[in-house]
Amino acid sequence: MARKKISTTVYITPEQDERLKLLNDRTKVPVAEYIRQGIDLVLEKYRAALPGQLTLDELERKG
Repeated sequence: MARKKISTTVYITPEQDERLKLLNDRTKVPVAEYIRQGIDLVLEKYRAALPGQLTLDELERKG
């Protein structure tokens, strides 16, 4: 089941845009999906800096 998504604006460099579009052309995976995956990687990397916070998996199970 697809999860509800919210709209937001991010600013990326022209180089990032070019590389993401190339990746999309080659894989047909939407650029937004790669950005969401990147956010997940950052959140996992800095999980210890968020004391008392639930993991995304825990939130999904509760929701």
